[in-house]
Amino acid sequence: MKGGPKIPRRALDGVLLLDKPLGLSSNDALIKAKRIYLAKKAGHTGTLDPLATGLLPLCFGEATKFSQDLLDADKTYEATMRLGIRTATGDAEGEAIDTRDVTCDEAAVSDAMAKFLGDIVQVPPMYSALKRDGKPLYEYARAGQTVEREGRPVTIHALQLIACALPLVTFRVTCSKGTYVRTLAEDIGEALGCGAHLTALRRTGVGALTLDHAVTLDELANLSEAERDERLQPVDALLSTFPEIRLNEEAARRFLHGQRLRLADVATTRLGEGRVRVYAQNDGRLLGVAKAGEGVLAPERLVVTAQ
Repeated sequence: MKGGPKIPRRALDGVLLLDKPLGLSSNDALIKAKRIYLAKKAGHTGTLDPLATGLLPLCFGEATKFSQDLLDADKTYEATMRLGIRTATGDAEGEAIDTRDVTCDEAAVSDAMAKFLGDIVQVPPMYSALKRDGKPLYEYARAGQTVEREGRPVTIHALQLIACALPLVTFRVTCSKGTYVRTLAEDIGEALGCGAHLTALRRTGVGALTLDHAVTLDELANLSEAERDERLQPVDALLSTFPEIRLNEEAARRFLHGQRLRLADVATTRLGEGRVRVYAQNDGRLLGVAKAGEGVLAPERLVVTAQ
């Protein structure tokens, strides 16, 4: 008989705020956490490069239905760039391809960074997972090929200089989805006339979630099962930026059957158009997510355990 008895997997619903370590891929971090929890179903909310550390929300069970909402959320990072050296990958992993003198001062760095606030256009790096003709760009790059990439609009909501010990510059950035921080560092370096590459990156926020309650894999492994379960945030932690609506028993029953509801019949306060989180009025259970608009509440994703 091969192997031992199969270890039963647990049905868990919730969100783990993981502080991902350096050198581990997001998928490997997910596999390790899933194994620690013995969870049946888990997924992450968007990749964090192996060379980056910090906040990686992991979804278990019903929470996986809402992971897309964090993929679309703004992100906050603390990053360090090294001026004067450009690399093939835009970060410390790649070989140096250009070296220039750093003649700017802190004031010039601040002025250059200010130019990147707001709506900008970024050209995605060759070393990225974006696909061209079904093949990731990094495969072309590793083969020594460069392909044309169109610039993509992104938004830099906040950009703050934290420390400037030239040639090293540390900054904090809050940006829209799809922003490449290493490309931002490269572009700032070009604006300064000396080039730059990213040497460190730490994600500190995803949407409304922060590192404040995050746990490392090592810490997680040393907790008891009950203590680990206590570290899970509720499923609706992913939805905290959405307005909420509460439904009476009859409306909740119809909602869970996928029926569209007239807002005039179920909403006690005025709702704008857009996505909302939906709860049962009697016991506060999360029922799912819906889209409100044109006087109608239309179910989008339902929480099975709420039935």
